[in-house]
Amino acid sequence: MLKWVWTAVLLITVSSFVNGAEKWYKGNTHTHTFWSDGNDFPERVVKWYAENGYDFLVLSDHNILSRGEKWMSVEKLKERGGDDILEKYAASFGKKWVESRGTLGEKSHEIRLKRLAEFRDMFEVPAKFLMIEGEEISDKAEDVPVHMNAINVQSVIAPAGGATALDALKGNVRIVARQSRLTKQPILLHLNHPNFHYAITAEELASVIQQEFFEIFNKSSDCNQLGDEFHPSLDEFWDVANTLRLAKLQSPPLFGVGVDDAHNYHGRGSSPPGGSFVMVRSKSLKPAAIITAMRIGEFYSSSGVLLTDVQYSMRTKEYVIDIQAEDGVTYTTQFIGTLTNADLGSTPRLGAGGAVQRATRIYSDDVGKVLATVKGAHASYTLSGKELYVRAVITSDKKHSLPTYPGQLQQAWVQPVGWRR
Repeated sequence: MLKWVWTAVLLITVSSFVNGAEKWYKGNTHTHTFWSDGNDFPERVVKWYAENGYDFLVLSDHNILSRGEKWMSVEKLKERGGDDILEKYAASFGKKWVESRGTLGEKSHEIRLKRLAEFRDMFEVPAKFLMIEGEEISDKAEDVPVHMNAINVQSVIAPAGGATALDALKGNVRIVARQSRLTKQPILLHLNHPNFHYAITAEELASVIQQEFFEIFNKSSDCNQLGDEFHPSLDEFWDVANTLRLAKLQSPPLFGVGVDDAHNYHGRGSSPPGGSFVMVRSKSLKPAAIITAMRIGEFYSSSGVLLTDVQYSMRTKEYVIDIQAEDGVTYTTQFIGTLTNADLGSTPRLGAGGAVQRATRIYSDDVGKVLATVKGAHASYTLSGKELYVRAVITSDKKHSLPTYPGQLQQAWVQPVGWRR
């Protein structure tokens, strides 16, 4: 039944592409504000994205929605946002917008945080800028964080909990699906920063076949994009998980989401806005349309590289990528995949003293191998039929303006194709 649903949606999408009904929309699905552990007011956060070329934004604070009444002490606001945070707030929206209580200069002095319903009309413009309500469901098990972003939630979702990280992952997938079913609203759920504290292994994520998305790149510096001596990079993680799903579980692959996970908006801190985003090819700028497009893989993730077109023909098996090239910048596209005859054997990762690590296992070079490398602004690869899947990574020689690790270059990650049979 699952495969039939995916195929049916694909046919609709291909048809609409022929009619030229889509356009690319730039968005961020993981963003924080004063409502949890961000360091600016939600209105100022939204203002930044609206003024910096984004088409949609998800505010996703930890285990809370921007609803109800929430006050913060001025002391806490300044501690996080700087001594001039209230001056910045008033300058952005006027002194009358700032609602306070208590005594000026005393600990009782507080500022009320505005609800999403109070300010979304200040920014939303039909077909130009959209806000989608979200929540970072922040769970913990086995002393590691299991965080997941629920996008287009209709009410706050409490973490499911569990004896293990895998239990927590499964539980949160279930409760989000339940809310979607009861409210009859689509909710997109992505696993956040799996290499943050190395919370989830590729094998664990692969086994939860109902989970469709994970973060292939998170701008925060503590998310271990490149892994370490005991853990794989997130690109390796993706290939292991997708190989296991397709070769052993006969299930659709994971799609990779790029986010900035912004917390810091004042020129300091390791999680500023703008370091990564998704580009979604959708029929309209509405929550259901954006989620539908992402669920069939009609998006790419980026840390700076922009594409003009991505096409895959199920008839000719040709995978074509066109890059929006910048003057003086060179581009290298790697087509990466696993073949059907790949060696899927694995061994555990061993730590100090030879102890087996709770980590993604070590696989052969057959898993996630580079099938072709193409230089230039146009790249294509024709599948032979022997691939379980093929995905593409485009790397420029332009340095990232907000690097997460030394020497980071701007990239784009395109979703796997060729797996539908």
